[in-house]
Amino acid sequence: MANRPIDEAEMRKAVATGAVREAPTSAVPPIVCYCLASILMTLINKFVVSGAHFSMNFLLLCIQSIVCIACVSLVKSAGVISFRAFNMQDAKAWFPISFMLVTVIYTASKSLMYLDINIFALFKNLTIILIAYGEVIWFGGRVTGLTFISFIFMVVSSVIAAWADVTGALGDAMPTDGTTSLQAMKGVVYNLNIGYFWMMLNCLTSAAYVLSMRKRIKTTGFSDWDSMFYNNLLSIPVLAVFSIVVEDWGSENLARNFPPETRHLLLSAIAFSGAAAVGISYTTAWCIRTTSSTTYSMVGALNKLPVAASGMVFFGDPVSFGSVSSIGVGFFAGLVYAVAKNNQKKAESRAQGETIIPLVNRN
Repeated sequence: MANRPIDEAEMRKAVATGAVREAPTSAVPPIVCYCLASILMTLINKFVVSGAHFSMNFLLLCIQSIVCIACVSLVKSAGVISFRAFNMQDAKAWFPISFMLVTVIYTASKSLMYLDINIFALFKNLTIILIAYGEVIWFGGRVTGLTFISFIFMVVSSVIAAWADVTGALGDAMPTDGTTSLQAMKGVVYNLNIGYFWMMLNCLTSAAYVLSMRKRIKTTGFSDWDSMFYNNLLSIPVLAVFSIVVEDWGSENLARNFPPETRHLLLSAIAFSGAAAVGISYTTAWCIRTTSSTTYSMVGALNKLPVAASGMVFFGDPVSFGSVSSIGVGFFAGLVYAVAKNNQKKAESRAQGETIIPLVNRN
């Protein structure tokens, strides 16, 4: 009897759930692409939200999602890529993931308004610790001793970065005549508290998003383009509603957010960031699928050095002993973690090899 052709969607689901094994693929291309996309996206978002009076983050994210969907739909119509058509059942299953992505991007944009890029990049390392122990609970992962040591260095790098940031901000608030302005000090402390509050929320929501996305991909069988399409499409109505309800759409506030002298540049940057969101959405799903959610986050930790350097080059982030030391410690933590994961993988491979019964010994 002739074999019946296997539906492509069913095959993708079988691969995602482990019923069918994919051919081994190199992890280098998705890792490199993710690093480049994340650096580009961070720089663009920092440029857009760094305006003195910018407050329409939901509108920014909504425009980015609309441009993203327009781009992938255009590429799909040209036959370059392919992803499943919109389905209400899939939309209901994926909506919680899309909503979590909205919270991740929004909290990131808010924290970038108050923190330098190098501070933001280093504190994102704390997300790795949350994801690692989440994998222990959800996916049977394991944290070795060397991995735990790398986590300690991540915490140390974040503490050094925070110390350098706080002391630098307080030093800048000191008048040159030696007297202290209480109002200036209060303003600095307030901005720091707000910035680190949004940073904490971003770490928590990022960990929840990555872990939940990996689990949902296994159950839905979504491909990388499917994940990207549903993430951005389902986020549009959520962002639009929040923008209309929460943000001020008055003419004065719009003029403050988009000044006439820089309006075209800002709108062009937002549109470009929407196109760049295609890359970050796709490479995130690609990297998680081909490696693991912890490895994906660790890759993000290793690219903190170029991200932080770009902030110093393009946005004038302060270059001090504390900031440079924190970046160095954070990068070293990434290297320690990479060694730990490599050793763990070799040990697991040896353990699996020892459990295989040779054919001559089988009954």
